[in-house]
Amino acid sequence: MAKGEGSESGSAAGLLPPSILQAGERPTQVKKEPKKKQQLSICNKLCYAVGGAPYQVTGCALGFFLQIYLLDVAQVDPFSASIILFVGRAWDAFTDPLVGFCISKSSWTRLGRLMPWIIFSTPLAIIAYFLIWFVPDFPQGHASLFLWYLLFYCLFQTLVTCFHVPYSALTMFISTEQSERDSATAYRMTVEVLGTVLGTAIQGQIVGQADTPCLQDPSGSAVASEGANRTHSTTSLRKTQNAYLLAAGVIASIYVFCAVILVLGVREQREPYETQQAEPLSFFRGLRLVMSHGPYVKLIAGFLFTSLAFMLVEGNFALFCTYTLGFRNEFQNLLLAIMLSATLTIPVWQWFLTRFGKKTAVYVGISSAVPFLILVAVMESNLVVTYVVAVAAGISVAAAFLLPWSMLPDVIDNFHLKHPHSHGTEPIFFSFYVFFTKFASGISLGISTLSLDFAGYRTRGCSQPARVRFTLKMLVTMAPIVLILLGLLLFKLYPIDEERRRQNKKALQALREEASSSGCSDTDSTELASIL
Repeated sequence: MAKGEGSESGSAAGLLPPSILQAGERPTQVKKEPKKKQQLSICNKLCYAVGGAPYQVTGCALGFFLQIYLLDVAQVDPFSASIILFVGRAWDAFTDPLVGFCISKSSWTRLGRLMPWIIFSTPLAIIAYFLIWFVPDFPQGHASLFLWYLLFYCLFQTLVTCFHVPYSALTMFISTEQSERDSATAYRMTVEVLGTVLGTAIQGQIVGQADTPCLQDPSGSAVASEGANRTHSTTSLRKTQNAYLLAAGVIASIYVFCAVILVLGVREQREPYETQQAEPLSFFRGLRLVMSHGPYVKLIAGFLFTSLAFMLVEGNFALFCTYTLGFRNEFQNLLLAIMLSATLTIPVWQWFLTRFGKKTAVYVGISSAVPFLILVAVMESNLVVTYVVAVAAGISVAAAFLLPWSMLPDVIDNFHLKHPHSHGTEPIFFSFYVFFTKFASGISLGISTLSLDFAGYRTRGCSQPARVRFTLKMLVTMAPIVLILLGLLLFKLYPIDEERRRQNKKALQALREEASSSGCSDTDSTELASIL
């Protein structure tokens, strides 16, 4: 719809040629139908939204706690931990397009095309998740320990992808109305941020009750009673390991509960014009079309940098609070403050993007994190100020959560107008967006953990050298600021503003109405597609 500027003032029916609209009753005929069909109840939206919690609860626990768990609880050396984090995230990224390919080849069943993936991946995913947080009885530094975490981390990432890619693509199949999808997405983002709150609260509070042991600097005076300290340290370490297992069990239960609600409460809908196409689009042809679609490329490029910024903060926040700010027993509460603030401001951002547009919401919402990151970089360690910054940062986190998933359906609508007979591409859109984000986050986590190794990170140290503390400060403040600014510059190129979005909505509605009308021939459909 790049040429549709003048269509805003006309009706949707004006886009259709007279040969198709011979009997003037056809637009009136269909005008009544769609609104009744596509209205989603609050119950439908809540059931759909609850399905987003498993990915966020587990992702939040892994994102915030896996690095410090591998280093200080499982006692994996920093270099091996960096490989586990990088390979796990990179593998996770590659499984997204792979699962997207498999879904695009899936046929529709009684449960739909996406739901079977969600149902069958859930039980295996929770087993793999639990085993990530289990410390096997292998010698410290042994290769078996490294392989254990690498195997189960990669396995879980594969299985959770089999849940999350079809769930993300489900956005396009719960309704054909943009407003209904945007509303359902706002519900989803609210529940997902609540999921991160749950993940942070459960993992943080349960693990926080255990006294994670640390080893004093060998050059200090605390080495006199080494034998007694080692016995106490071993006992405390075992309690910490059990706390991680308990948290994993609680989170696994939430995963199952949310998956059941999603499956029972949501029904997939097929597009009317999709059923007219006998031959499904091949994956590789669909991939070529998707990756050559300009608005999509510009959108994922912008969000690639902004997502990477927030992931750097997420991955290093626990270590930053523990060693740079010196709040060893407070970081789980600071995380909770960020996530609660984000949860409460999701409805505000939904109102803001409806009132002022999605591009404006991107600039205002994501850039609002920059002043607070600068404040963290320059201030001395102060708990009260840190809590204020955490609450303010949560506002920006809410925007970063909501906006990508609210804008992707607009890009897909724009694609459908240009390629009205290319159906089945939704999983490709969602899976490759997640692919680029995860691959970049894998690189960032691997490089950040490797940077700590080069800076001289001491496993289970009560304190860290000045170089480690400085490295953590750069990873949590200056690097994210640079990435956010680069992302916002790229968003200047994104072409779908509010006017274009309204034009797309009218033209797409006309296409749906024509496909739904009983008298539409194949020739008419082809003519309609070429006009649109």
